[in-house]
Amino acid sequence: MIRAALRRVGVYMYCLPTFRQARLTVFESITNDSKKFLDYIPKSLIKSINSQELKVVFNNGSIIQFIGSDSYDTSLVGTNPRMVIMSEYALSDERAYHYIRPILNANGGSMILLSTPRGRNHLWDLYNIAVHNPNEWFCSKLTLDDTRHIPLEEIQKEIDSGEISEEFAQQEYFTSFELGIEGSIYGKHIDQMRLTGRIGQVPWDSSKVVHTMWDIGRDMTSIIFYQTLGNVINIIDCYEESKQELPYFARYLDTKPYKYGKHYIPHDGSHIEWGGGLSRFALGAQVGIKFETREGGRLSAIPKLEVATGIEYGRILLTKLWIDETRCQKLIKALENYHYKVDHKRKVNSTKPEHDIYSHFADSFRYLATIVAMDRGHNTSIEDLERRYLQTVDGQQNIPSFFRDDYPTSSTYR
Repeated sequence: MIRAALRRVGVYMYCLPTFRQARLTVFESITNDSKKFLDYIPKSLIKSINSQELKVVFNNGSIIQFIGSDSYDTSLVGTNPRMVIMSEYALSDERAYHYIRPILNANGGSMILLSTPRGRNHLWDLYNIAVHNPNEWFCSKLTLDDTRHIPLEEIQKEIDSGEISEEFAQQEYFTSFELGIEGSIYGKHIDQMRLTGRIGQVPWDSSKVVHTMWDIGRDMTSIIFYQTLGNVINIIDCYEESKQELPYFARYLDTKPYKYGKHYIPHDGSHIEWGGGLSRFALGAQVGIKFETREGGRLSAIPKLEVATGIEYGRILLTKLWIDETRCQKLIKALENYHYKVDHKRKVNSTKPEHDIYSHFADSFRYLATIVAMDRGHNTSIEDLERRYLQTVDGQQNIPSFFRDDYPTSSTYR
């Protein structure tokens, strides 16, 4: 990057997953030989350094700036970079790549993506594009077998002692996409769905209504479209968009050929967030979307419950579910990459899921699983259903029928 900046005056950017990482990992970091990274740039070439903006200005006018993918929409506005290096792309917001690609195409710029795999996420997608288009991409995938920079027996010792997991070792040292992300919540269930053919072509039945399940956030809104056919739940479509208000999504729903049934939003539906001083329920009614409520019309049909319980409902639902592989690619990817935070100090997974670009669809799915659990609990209250689930986990009573492996799951789509 430095050589490029000296040869061709322009803006050159080094992007990490977050701005904080850019400061700590590159701008303020020190190498193994006690030398700051910035010291590798000859001082005679530097005109100025801005520690607040993480910017280095060269005497010839070129600029190297360190940014985070978490603020791509503000960091890149009005810029015209010649080169962008994205480090740890698997952990970055993939929207940063899609945002900057047209800029580089327009000015003949270039991009370099570096990363360790983190399951089959957006890095996996780009890696496969690169592998199958060698005339357009340069692609290199090196493992510890290639580099030999750490003795293999040392890695095995760490695995055997429990210091690191097999998943972590395969990802960090052998660039494996196969074992899934460390702390994966639904990964093995999605793998099982693939093996049993329940991720594939799932036609929608035009004679039946389509229900929607929403997760509404300040940064992203996610919608799952699904049908119930007897005991079978078919997810037929999904949609996700950021920084849009409810009328936008109402218009999007109208573009679909579906005949709608019920629309569900989370327990915080009474919050005022979409503008106009109206609650989500009220604004929904105003634009023609009647969100489901409990008796009295004041509370969402999806009450608040422990995330851990909702996740367990999700795991159970994944054993009895069909998902369309073409229309639901983003949802499938989100469920594959939804994971617990990893407490590296204690070497255990946290009980809390990581909040990232995958958690919005995962939350929508958790709400769907909650509604299914309620419906198949024969109108049992969610409080009682959660109590019965926790008692079952503790072995205090027989498992309810919905949680049994022999619960009917027949489907016409095989």
